[in-house]
Amino acid sequence: MLMSNSRSRLQGLSGAALVLALSALAPVAGHAAEAGDADAAKGKVSMCIGCHGIPGYKTAYPLVYPVPRISGQTAKYIENALVAYRKGDRSHPSMRAIAASLSDQDIADLAAYYSGR
Repeated sequence: MLMSNSRSRLQGLSGAALVLALSALAPVAGHAAEAGDADAAKGKVSMCIGCHGIPGYKTAYPLVYPVPRISGQTAKYIENALVAYRKGDRSHPSMRAIAASLSDQDIADLAAYYSGR
């Protein structure tokens, strides 16, 4: 009975209304919406630990400055930062290149990994 009621409601929607209703369920484009898996990130952190895994590390490109510590940041902060690098909203050249190579799932996994440390 419940299935037939749902089906009849969907049949009553116009094509445009149905597309609009379904698009509201889709994740925002360009944003990591998947659930992160910290265990899956263990195979992905090698590109991060070379800078972010060394206490007190300073980079010399493009300028000399201390590399931020990402362990313990919130998952949302890490996701937002990586998405911003990927989109070009943040400008560090190395981070932009790394973030451009990451899928939404990679970003979610890395965020779960580092937020739990």
